[in-house]
Amino acid sequence: MTVTASATINWAPIVDAFTAALGAKRVVRRKEEILVYECDGLTSYRQRPAVVVLPKTTEQVAQAVKICHRFQVPFVARGAGTGLSGGALPIEDSVLIVTAGMNQILSIDLDNQRVVVQPGVINNWVTQAVSGAGFYYAPDPSSQSVCSVGGNVAENSGGVHCLKYGVTTNHVLGLKVVLPSGDIVDIGGEVPETPGYDLCGLFVGSEGTLGIATEITLRVLKVPQAIQVLLADFTSVEAAGAAVSAITSAGIIPAGMEMMDNFSLNAVEDVVATNCYPRDAAAILLIEIDGLPAEVAATGDRIADLCRQNGARTITAATDPEERLRLWKGRKAAFAAMGKLSPDYYVQDGVIPRTQLPYVLKEIEALGDRHGYRVANVFHAGDGNLHPLILYNNAVPGELEQVEELGGDILKLCVRVGGSISGEHGIGADKRCYMPDMFSATDLATMAWARQAFDPEMLANPTKLLPTPRTCGEAARSRAIAEFPDIEQY
Repeated sequence: MTVTASATINWAPIVDAFTAALGAKRVVRRKEEILVYECDGLTSYRQRPAVVVLPKTTEQVAQAVKICHRFQVPFVARGAGTGLSGGALPIEDSVLIVTAGMNQILSIDLDNQRVVVQPGVINNWVTQAVSGAGFYYAPDPSSQSVCSVGGNVAENSGGVHCLKYGVTTNHVLGLKVVLPSGDIVDIGGEVPETPGYDLCGLFVGSEGTLGIATEITLRVLKVPQAIQVLLADFTSVEAAGAAVSAITSAGIIPAGMEMMDNFSLNAVEDVVATNCYPRDAAAILLIEIDGLPAEVAATGDRIADLCRQNGARTITAATDPEERLRLWKGRKAAFAAMGKLSPDYYVQDGVIPRTQLPYVLKEIEALGDRHGYRVANVFHAGDGNLHPLILYNNAVPGELEQVEELGGDILKLCVRVGGSISGEHGIGADKRCYMPDMFSATDLATMAWARQAFDPEMLANPTKLLPTPRTCGEAARSRAIAEFPDIEQY
């Protein structure tokens, strides 16, 4: 259900203040215009904001936040809206501060391998801006052609190449941030390490609960001299999982290592028609190696041997850029391909130790059978970051609640085997109720204290990330209060 703003707040003076500060064209209030902002990529959760503002500069963001602070109304930051955990979901009677229009690359310093961007810059634009000089930006979520860097910072996004090169936090040097008070601060710097507390590391992945990043200093890398992509297919998912463990146990760290099960690869072939993926394979591995030419050739041979030792039927190798792109095309389009199979899908984002892959994938299949839903598995096998896609029909009453329960069971399974409830999608509104399954009461209290230090009045993206009895429902109320008696104030 979509809910509109309540009448408990007099919005007229607030809207007037936004209009005076930003101009009428940068303030959106009409219901039909606000409609497009009622959800992010997690479309099953919807809530219309009361007001949407569209700043273009750091100063305008600061003015908007100061107005929210003055009138004590909550605000939620939003970039491209591609997040999958409800992190940019408005809350009732909130202001949505949309940074999509802040889309300028402010400076490029290739001598020091850094680029400064506004938060609305699209991820892939960074690589496009520096590729002519032989550089690229490593974090590459599947949505990199549409997702914004500001959102990547908020969620600490990863991607195919995070196995070797790390996630967003490993590539952010510094940030200009508007705090929930409206004050502007600079954290981090222009070099990888700066003295004092790592506030930059704290901010990346904080999901908009500590403020809004308005300028981001990124580290870019030199393009490798050689790149090879291997496609190995297997007759069982367990064999593919064993190959992943064998590769990493041998001390080999590929640039990326992805797995798709039979259900997923057939969906991709139906839609994208790469003609690369064997339709009868139980699972395929896509493995990318980069570095010096001799190193890539030797490592490719070693990986191929390890795959064969663990049951690979055939192995295809590609070094030509177009052929590499063709092999990766299906993996990048996997989520979109699910739309052909089902009107809706619910994706989770758990992480497990690589050695647990065969066991966990079997358990996910069993959980899907038990709940009565098909689950497609497409994931970052190299770092154990699973993306189970649960297919369902949201038009059928009760199905959303059932797949949410299934998704929760999958997350609990990940934690039970020593993993995490999120690898790159964030917690947002979707997974906050599972935080106590992973963290102790002391852990959660420490996070809440850190959040309160930045935002004592809890105006910045409230109700996200940390569980509360109000946001997690009555079923979690007694448990949450017992473990964390002061949690209701957060």
